[in-house]
Amino acid sequence: MKNIILIVVSSFFLGCTSSISREELKNLNGYWEIGQVVFPDGNTKQYKMNTNIDYIQMENLQGYRKKVQPRLNGTYETSDDAEVFLISERDGSFYVNYKTELSEWSEKLVALDADSFSVINEEGLRYEYKRFEPISIAQ
Repeated sequence: MKNIILIVVSSFFLGCTSSISREELKNLNGYWEIGQVVFPDGNTKQYKMNTNIDYIQMENLQGYRKKVQPRLNGTYETSDDAEVFLISERDGSFYVNYKTELSEWSEKLVALDADSFSVINEEGLRYEYKRFEPISIAQ
């Protein structure tokens, strides 16, 4: 019985580990909107509508992230502000390391595919993003 419990628990933890490849990191490029935040205690905050979305551009493990506002005509309004980042690999996981004039922080990339990604910050908050789908208005 102890062996069965050990196998089940081990399988659960192995199944929860993220195995993101270096090749999959290119999926970060593009427009993203936050779907929800999961707090360390398990509570969540849902984001149904976003007026600001994130644009991420990355190449060779370095890039930038900036906030943009989508417009109904398919364009985006943005400022010149951007958060520069470097991606590093530690202990089999990828970390997005940001540095601005005011602060430095790191987020662990825990899931990534073509349509979604999630990161956990140093405070244990999990941010879950989904690929932004522009609103199409027929003319």
